[in-house]
Amino acid sequence: MSSRPGPLECIERYFAAAPLLDARIERAGALDVPIADPAWPYPARPSRDGGEPVTVADVRAAIDLQRQAGLPAALEWIPECSPEMTAATRAAGLPVEELPLLVADHAVDLVLPAGVRLFLVGADDPQLPEYQRVADVAFAHPGGQADVREAPLDTSPEARARTAALRERIATGRTVMMVAIEDGRPVAVGSHQPLDLDGTEVSEIVGVATLLRLRARGLGAGIASALVAHARETADLVFLAAGDDDVARVYERVGFARLATTCVAELPG
Repeated sequence: MSSRPGPLECIERYFAAAPLLDARIERAGALDVPIADPAWPYPARPSRDGGEPVTVADVRAAIDLQRQAGLPAALEWIPECSPEMTAATRAAGLPVEELPLLVADHAVDLVLPAGVRLFLVGADDPQLPEYQRVADVAFAHPGGQADVREAPLDTSPEARARTAALRERIATGRTVMMVAIEDGRPVAVGSHQPLDLDGTEVSEIVGVATLLRLRARGLGAGIASALVAHARETADLVFLAAGDDDVARVYERVGFARLATTCVAELPG
């Protein structure tokens, strides 16, 4: 009988291993709290050591550790694996968002909209802050109320630190980023983040963002499909958390299958 771990086990191992190169891990009861550079923070998650269930006190202690380190107060977990954490987090006063967790099930070839070209982003690409701005605008204005050309480029020290962290991750292969260009301007972005887990490679697709005027043309699905194809050149498992059920249905049309749920809880800084 094969001892190969199942998809949920692989994803849990992925989340436990992802911070280890960047962060020291502190404990808050049954929670692991990665203490990393604020430019690339990680959420607190249930420990994988098989200890006690997560409690309200654990959640509050994790938030205290994050705030003391200048990190955003954020927790993430898979309720199918840690069913008690949802109630504990809500009891601690945090709103909980439930997101569909999907895995790439089968390949679907998609054609990009006419006039749009897709590129892999290099670590030294001078336009990287522009690509990040596309994501910032798309996520900040999901209904498309803002035009990326009208949004000022964030040149704050925090933004520069995020760009530097992303460049380092691209250079070391920990982030693979793609950008869609139309008429010389970036209009959509997305990434996958591969990680080797003792010979099993797992990659998470993150940050797929498309400007409103291209959303009805299938560009987001096209980038996701291209990211899956690139990841599957080496990865055994590719997964993502969709923003809501409507977004999940778009991903299901391009070869993803629902596996479970991801819960996210955050407090404003």
